[in-house]
Amino acid sequence: MKKRLLAMLLAGAMCASLAACGGNSSGGSTEEPSGEAGGEGYSIDVILKTTASEYWGYVEAGAEAYMADNPDVKVEVKGASSETAYDEQQNMIETDLNSGAYDAFVIAPLQADLVKTLIAGKEMPIIAVDTDIDAPEVLSFVGTSNEDAAAEGGKAAVEAAQAAGWETIEAIAISGVQGDGTATARVTGYQKGVEEAGGTFLAEEIQYADGVADKAATCMEAIMQNHPEGVAIIVCHNDDSAMAAARAAKGNEAYANTIFVGFDGIQSACNAILAGEETMSVAQEAFDMGYMAVETAVNALNGETPEEFISSGASVVTKDNAQERLDTLKGYLGE
Repeated sequence: MKKRLLAMLLAGAMCASLAACGGNSSGGSTEEPSGEAGGEGYSIDVILKTTASEYWGYVEAGAEAYMADNPDVKVEVKGASSETAYDEQQNMIETDLNSGAYDAFVIAPLQADLVKTLIAGKEMPIIAVDTDIDAPEVLSFVGTSNEDAAAEGGKAAVEAAQAAGWETIEAIAISGVQGDGTATARVTGYQKGVEEAGGTFLAEEIQYADGVADKAATCMEAIMQNHPEGVAIIVCHNDDSAMAAARAAKGNEAYANTIFVGFDGIQSACNAILAGEETMSVAQEAFDMGYMAVETAVNALNGETPEEFISSGASVVTKDNAQERLDTLKGYLGE
């Protein structure tokens, strides 16, 4: 009996030793999937730009919904305290990449060029979500074609401005973080859509608000000072910026019929559109984005080769469909 017990203990020790030696030939942390045949599931690390906004809450809910549908997959979601907390996100990514605790990563980069450096040489599956990362280590980008989606918003804004009686249709952008890839793509798309629909995009007057409402209001005040005669269209980086800009212009008769365009299609935007406090929003399918990004990471771990770009879809929200959109979003969060 003692001999049998000793043999079992030795066998267990050998298994533990083998498991601890799972690194690759170049040294460093273990990067091979742990979710192999044998019952253990995968562990997916989802690092978002922030978790402190409604939009990113939907991405988080989508990622966690995948885990609810697939209990053998563990999904851990985290994000920086704001979309300008660059060092905070960098520390998260560096720590988690080197921890050996995760089989795959889903990353929404605050600074794509920096993240490109951080992931260089990593062998585990890496999926970019919301914002692409131009790196060979990234297997797929799951998100919105920001330029194409914004272009649709620009076109819709020109049509709305015409219906509102504007003769001179000019548009000014209140953008996000200057130099950010997503912000640049949205401004490019807005300009394309406005100009294709016959409007004029004042590219030299772009305002940068870092995606923050308070700064967007300040930007709007500057626009009103520079254009006391009014501007037909204000296109914004996100819904928070659009709502803040509209509030800042409230009471200014020259801006009474201005078309305020947001981006994301969040609940607060739907409510603002229904109340006449924001005109329209380019809606991203953030919940689907989070779900599909984790799904893509798992598929990659299972040996599949994902498409380089996987669209999560987009649409324009107006008064005609804002209530339907609102009901859908509440369902995502179980409200």
